[in-house]
Amino acid sequence: MAHDRILLAIGPDDRDSLDTLVDATIDLAEPSDATVSLLYVFPRDDYETMMEQMDIDTTTSGLTADEVAQRHESVREPADRLESLGIDYNIGGVSGGNPADQIVRKIEQTDADVAVVGGTKRSPTGKAVFGDHAQQTLLNAPVPVLYVKRE
Repeated sequence: MAHDRILLAIGPDDRDSLDTLVDATIDLAEPSDATVSLLYVFPRDDYETMMEQMDIDTTTSGLTADEVAQRHESVREPADRLESLGIDYNIGGVSGGNPADQIVRKIEQTDADVAVVGGTKRSPTGKAVFGDHAQQTLLNAPVPVLYVKRE
């Protein structure tokens, strides 16, 4: 099955499995010459911390989540790999709200054919208490979702 547009959702918990996520995305993108949308999903605290590290006063000015994502190391590394392989990509970011809802919204906005998300195994109790954004994305996405398990 050929894909024209792939969305790769990246969050702060994906740092240790980033290579695996990017490898899976490349495996989908290369054969069909697809464009990859790299989406960094900022937890509220992470977004504010990044703004502070960049010395940006959030009360008078600021950068959009897309602009902050373009500077984030967890997005720059995959972008560099895609670029070195000649794979077209774009970078976006989202902050606030439920991460799974944000990912599904971006899937729809980018008209993605498939999404790639990472996650970890949780017990049913863990899912009920803490939620599972990857599972919510799998259940609510309007397109197929490739789930890449973190070790």
